[in-house]
Amino acid sequence: MKKIILSTLIVFSLLSSVFCQEDADAKKADKPVRSPWSSGTLIDQQTSYIPEIHSFESVISHRFGNINDISDLYGIYSPGANLRLGFNYVILKNIQIGYGLTKGNMYNDFNAKWTLFEQTRKNKMPISVTLFANIAISGNADKVYGLSYAFENRLSSFSELLIGRKFSDAFSLQTAVSFTHYNNVAVGVDHDKMAWHIGGRLKFSSQSSLIFNYDLPLNIKNLSEQREFTNTPKANLSIGYEVSTGTHAFQFFVATAKGIVPQDIVLYNQNDWKNGGLAFGFVITRLWGF
Repeated sequence: MKKIILSTLIVFSLLSSVFCQEDADAKKADKPVRSPWSSGTLIDQQTSYIPEIHSFESVISHRFGNINDISDLYGIYSPGANLRLGFNYVILKNIQIGYGLTKGNMYNDFNAKWTLFEQTRKNKMPISVTLFANIAISGNADKVYGLSYAFENRLSSFSELLIGRKFSDAFSLQTAVSFTHYNNVAVGVDHDKMAWHIGGRLKFSSQSSLIFNYDLPLNIKNLSEQREFTNTPKANLSIGYEVSTGTHAFQFFVATAKGIVPQDIVLYNQNDWKNGGLAFGFVITRLWGF
């Protein structure tokens, strides 16, 4: 898995060098590229996109039940559906804070995103670099945690480093490495887990795009508390269609993971896309300027 991550970063570096241009005589400021992403959310992942300062954003993320048969309209009427209602606010340039409430495990998550470097039009900065982190509080009943219950048992966290590039007006790609931690886990489950992520967008009209993301939990022996890896979390694959209207972005997709909060996807996903473990879902984002 380390070779996969290293290879991905090398490919990004090589591709970036191909697109780099020398502009020694330019005295004007090198502006960020236009619209590498239509939204700050790419199905289950974050992107480098952060709206203008003082922008307020609402995010509705919905995951239906697994696509099994027509009895529940292929999961649309399944009782296993999951939903997150999120709200974000841009407090400073390229710095956003947010809050969300998720039906599954009743997670309350508090998050922050900071785009440290934006890709520029003259390639003085050939990539974007973004940090994202959250802390989630589970709303499960006290008895779920047994006799040793403490509030700290409800806490989990997720942090990641994203590197992305807009290769053309039609194609953007990003990769990321993340670290997940849960204070309390079931027997046989690690408290800590690293993961590798990749996602992309291919525009085929002014408003429409094909999108995808892939989240792969990494089985790292030095990080694991288990003698051998059994019942490990499965990779999450999502493929969808996005339409953007400027203030709105609509994403419709099929995905593997039932969870929506990223640490839940990394540590607990047991659906396997290779064996039909897929569900329909959608994400709707809406921007307001203040």
